[in-house]
Amino acid sequence: MKIVRHPCIVRLHEVLASRTKIYIIMEFVTGGELFDKIVHQVRLPEKEARRYFQQLIDAVAHCHSKGVYHRDLKPENLLLDCQDNLKVSDFGLSAFPQQGVDLLHTTCGTPNYIAPEVLSNRGYDGAAVDVWSCGVILFVLMSGYLPFDEVDLPTLFSKINAADFSCPFWFSPGAVSLIRKILDPNPDTRIKIKGIKRDSWFRKDYLPFRVKDDEEVNLDDVRAVFDDIEGELVSEKSVNTDSSPLEELVSKKSEYSEGGPLIMNAFEMITLSQGLNLAALFDRRQDYVKRQTRFVSRQPANIIISTIEAAAWSMDLKVTTHNYKIRLQGVRANKAGPFAVVLEVFLVAPSLYMVDVRKAAGETLEYHKFYKEFCQKIDNIILKPKEGTGNSSLARTMTC
Repeated sequence: MKIVRHPCIVRLHEVLASRTKIYIIMEFVTGGELFDKIVHQVRLPEKEARRYFQQLIDAVAHCHSKGVYHRDLKPENLLLDCQDNLKVSDFGLSAFPQQGVDLLHTTCGTPNYIAPEVLSNRGYDGAAVDVWSCGVILFVLMSGYLPFDEVDLPTLFSKINAADFSCPFWFSPGAVSLIRKILDPNPDTRIKIKGIKRDSWFRKDYLPFRVKDDEEVNLDDVRAVFDDIEGELVSEKSVNTDSSPLEELVSKKSEYSEGGPLIMNAFEMITLSQGLNLAALFDRRQDYVKRQTRFVSRQPANIIISTIEAAAWSMDLKVTTHNYKIRLQGVRANKAGPFAVVLEVFLVAPSLYMVDVRKAAGETLEYHKFYKEFCQKIDNIILKPKEGTGNSSLARTMTC
């Protein structure tokens, strides 16, 4: 990631290491996931979808120019900054081709976004694979659903191999033409980045980002923050000879109250509030929707847990409860893989509990469908914001 410096790519500033920990210092992106915006709006207007797609292609083209191939492009890995510009993230599956070898061989990526040639278990061109994923993303931006989405993997892979999909009627002819050129199952005839940039639909209102020369990154301020944490927040008693004060702070867990759920302090509440984006507490982003969902309740913790368990059983999910943590597992409508959700109950004030709900496995779109249905089943324990407080970001954060 350090060699791909582009305005539309999340920047890696530095990697710091100790004996037992690795700390990755990255650009702070405050606008959330693009996927959440799609879920919130159902689908994006063509003009808005095109702008994001233009920024995505710019970022991917820059990666390819450096010999880097992402291989797991999907809306969940696309973030938005405070100015609503795209930021490509999560290069965990990215790769360089080996010296003297033009093809990659590892099968990876998310099934619905994966290119046909990756499924063949033969060598593939990383650039062509990324282009295919960009086409699927464009389709999702404009339609609100996946072009290839089946209940079982064999049928899904068959449709991907045949590029068996249809565009909805509201797609313009220009968009349909470009999408079909991108979702060409033959990587040799599939349109390339240069061809996409020459396409008339793509070029409409196109304003490419200028890539600035690499600048020196001064980490003095970052290290000073770490020093402050060590000096002010960690007592000498918590430091032992086997770990640094910073490691002690990072690894320190909140303690359970005796016989009850976790007690959440103010700092932890802020941290949970929309990814430590303090601006969100003051309504600066009215359209922000999180992937990490949560709600509050005034019911006793045991009632909250029993209600959650009953709702999960009614949805044919396996329930495991331990120390005020609940894991729900099963197979949802899309049987392409396992589905799992983890819920944790926190005490945030006397007689006020927060339930944090997180996707542990499965597709994000399926998770949002589950969460909506789940909230309807447990509606009787969810505390609703009072009249006149519906516009509060904190209220929105902590309700279904």
